[in-house]
Amino acid sequence: MIETTDLVFEYGDVRVLDRVSLRIGDGEFVVLAGANGSGKTTLVRQFNGLLTPDQGEVTVDGTPVEDDLLGARQHVGMVFQSPRDQFVATTVGTDVAFGPENLGLDRDEIDRRVSEALDAVGMTGRGDERIDQLSGGEQERVAIAGALAMEPDHLVLDEPFTGLDEPARQSVLEKLAALGESGTGIVVVTHDLRDVLDLADRVIALVDGRVAVDTTPDSVEAALDGIGVRIPAGSNRR
Repeated sequence: MIETTDLVFEYGDVRVLDRVSLRIGDGEFVVLAGANGSGKTTLVRQFNGLLTPDQGEVTVDGTPVEDDLLGARQHVGMVFQSPRDQFVATTVGTDVAFGPENLGLDRDEIDRRVSEALDAVGMTGRGDERIDQLSGGEQERVAIAGALAMEPDHLVLDEPFTGLDEPARQSVLEKLAALGESGTGIVVVTHDLRDVLDLADRVIALVDGRVAVDTTPDSVEAALDGIGVRIPAGSNRR
């Protein structure tokens, strides 16, 4: 479980998160929505210690993140908005292996994790390919595989559909659906709710750094409309 309690974060004199308290349970598929600048990315980067709150606390499975950064980063995998920001190697397999190697695992265990992670995102047998020669959707899937190789309980994806064409978008959605069904907790940060609502158990919306909506997908349209956020016409919700 990821839990935040009275979380406050400021950039200079600007309060980006204002006493945010929430719980995300194991195996939940959560959509974190909100306009640009609402605090979404700042919030999720606290889940595994990439940012530290000015006030309040973040815990993962009951342990404060600041007390066990390595543990938090093993439990909470992060995929950044631009996959290129997290690649550390030139080839697919080498990049996906980076995290497990830094855990000090033996070679057989590293190879198992890399193989299973690539299988999970539909990149089986492509470990020797150069990342810079992949499409945007394929790079997104490699970034997801890199996070999965750490075998996290929760996978956080920050705007994973930005810049993807429709086939690539659908491919990533299919992989997220399969991961959710396998029991991995998923948090998708997005300002565009098309399609992803069909996968979600819960929708949380931030407005000006505060939780304005926390509800189920079936109730979300009315709740979001009440705070002036509309689901795009392209949504598959019925």
